[in-house]
Parts: sequence; structure tokens; C-alpha cells
Amino acid sequence: MPFLFSFLVIALMIGALIDIITRDDSQVKYLPKMVWIIIVILLPLIGSVLWFAIGREYGEAGIPLPRMRRAEHPAAPPTVVPPARPADTRSTEQQIADLDREIEEWRLREEIEKRRRERGDDALPQS
Repeated sequence: MPFLFSFLVIALMIGALIDIITRDDSQVKYLPKMVWIIIVILLPLIGSVLWFAIGREYGEAGIPLPRMRRAEHPAAPPTVVPPARPADTRSTEQQIADLDREIEEWRLREEIEKRRRERGDDALPQS
């Protein structure tokens, strides 16, 4: 059994080395080819697995895997500037006072409507 495991590790290492050497530089990711070769030689199992997992660029053939692409930057910055958010210059106390006035206004409107309904003045225009 240990012989079979050793044979598989050596076969994987040789396959990874052949793939690294024959692959174009543009298809090698994260590290230069020479560094990948050293990693695979020094750490045969881990280096080979890392090479096939993250070190090489897979072509369009085979299983299509979704890939994250780098965002392409436009040649010129956009000329449209988003509008600035309106700034509320009131203090917190002023905002609370405005809310209190608004609440009181709505309470008074409800009271007026209630009195109109009690008197039967539904024919009057409502605002």
C-alpha cells in the first residue's frame, strides 16, 4: 500500500512538472513558473495539488467554471457626478420641535374630522 501511494505521488509530481514546463507564462497564476517548479519538487504532494488547484489557468475546454474578472477601468473618469445629499442644518432640538408641531397638527386635523362627522357635515370639502 505505501508503494502505491508513493507511486501516485511521484506520478502526480511528474504530471505537474510537465504541465508547468509546457504551459505558457501567461497561463501561470500567482507565482513565476520557476517558483512553481521548486515548490512541486520540494513538496511533491502539496505542491502538485496547489499547482492544479490554483497555479494554472484552465482553458475554455472542459468544465466551464465561473471566474471573477477584474473590473475594467474606463479610459476617462465619468463626468456625471452624483448629486450631493441634502444636509439638514437643524439641531436635534429643532428637529424634535418640528416633529412635535407636526404631531400636534395631525392630532388637530383628526379632532376636526371627528367633530365634522359628529355634526354630519360630511358635505364640506376636506383638505
